[in-house]
Amino acid sequence: MNLKWTDTQELAQALDDAHPEVDPRYVNFVDLRDWILALPSFADKPERSGESILEAVQLSWIEERE
Repeated sequence: MNLKWTDTQELAQALDDAHPEVDPRYVNFVDLRDWILALPSFADKPERSGESILEAVQLSWIEERE
């Protein structure tokens, strides 16, 4: 499955699998964006990301951990 920026829940799950040692509450958006782009299942244009999308992914990741 190819993930897009709008797949916030799936991105959160993939990030949680890829970075289990990280507390998502303290991830900055630069790192978050880089980590999403590095996911093997991610297939969207880098320029389509924005602060609101990254915030949504981060919030989903926090919820995934709870």
